[in-house]
Amino acid sequence: MLHVLKRHPIPIQAFLRQSLVLTYAFPSELLQPLLSPGLSLDTYGWYGFLAIALVQTEKLHPAFLPTVLGGNFFLSGYRLFTRFGTRASSLRGLRILRTDSNSRWMVNFGNIFTHYQYSLCDTDLSERDGVIDWNIRTPGEQADLRVIANTHCDATLLPPESPFLNLKEARRFAGPLPYTFDYERETHSIVRIRGVRQHWNPKPVAVEVFRNTFLHREPFCRATPILASAFHVHDIPYRWNCGVRTALERA
Repeated sequence: MLHVLKRHPIPIQAFLRQSLVLTYAFPSELLQPLLSPGLSLDTYGWYGFLAIALVQTEKLHPAFLPTVLGGNFFLSGYRLFTRFGTRASSLRGLRILRTDSNSRWMVNFGNIFTHYQYSLCDTDLSERDGVIDWNIRTPGEQADLRVIANTHCDATLLPPESPFLNLKEARRFAGPLPYTFDYERETHSIVRIRGVRQHWNPKPVAVEVFRNTFLHREPFCRATPILASAFHVHDIPYRWNCGVRTALERA
């Protein structure tokens, strides 16, 4: 019955000091095999999207405990934009492929109570005059990432190869979305976790990506990744509610 623990049974609160989200576009058919039963890709034109979120997390704690007991650490998440439900009525959300943290406690805790597939990483972060340098190193270079973002630069334009026509459309794929979706194989169910955020106003930023080894893996290595957008937010109160399970119909 260990799978029951992974239904995100504890409401969590945190403060997101800052987050950088890189969204990459790939041909939809390339990403389709990564989906679990019950989910479909949230698409724009011919493309599906992978988001990489880098987050400085502060005071993360069970919602029923005092804030002073919360932990501070780095989190990165690799997520697909997905939908759950029928074409006429569906929920937008994210399907987690991988999560990294520099906190061993968070890795252990996360792998007990979620399906988010946590791994331990080393990270260096430097910030000066609005220029943020993120450098993440992972075992076996599975998800190494080096990116520099200029948060003071007035990035009113999208990356040159972006499929989005304007910033309004790009913000729809800036994450996080209202839900995160997990698949529970033991019961053939979808577990959805609702996120509640405040003061969410993502700002487009100019970035330089020097290393991104996650995209060297299958199936991403079979296509040229297109950087569709880069957004930065800061000082966001955030809450994850308990997971809700919905059984899927069996064929």
